[in-house]
Amino acid sequence: MRFEWIGADELGRKLLEKSAADFEAVSKKNVRDIFTRSQRAGGTPVGDYTGGGQLRKSARYNGDEMGYGVHYAPHVEYGHRTRSGGYVPGQYYLKQNVDTQRPIYKQDLRDKLKE
Repeated sequence: MRFEWIGADELGRKLLEKSAADFEAVSKKNVRDIFTRSQRAGGTPVGDYTGGGQLRKSARYNGDEMGYGVHYAPHVEYGHRTRSGGYVPGQYYLKQNVDTQRPIYKQDLRDKLKE
């Protein structure tokens, strides 16, 4: 799964021109924020259908990447069909987390450029 930070490209380029280390620090900080939010109530679905919190426990981040390790994570995110022909809608927990982080990321880029 890949998300783009729409509108942050120009800020990112300018910050890279200023300092690749600053850009990397901002990127890592924002991925860490997404991970931290995923571990709080409401950040990642927890319930009997997800193995009692296995989805949340499988969240990992490393540098500028964050994801979930269990095989069913995309099915909870996007929804899935059931064996009986029904449909379970997606919960879009990762998308909501990224959407929450987007304005913070843009502001962090602006703040770092001002330093």
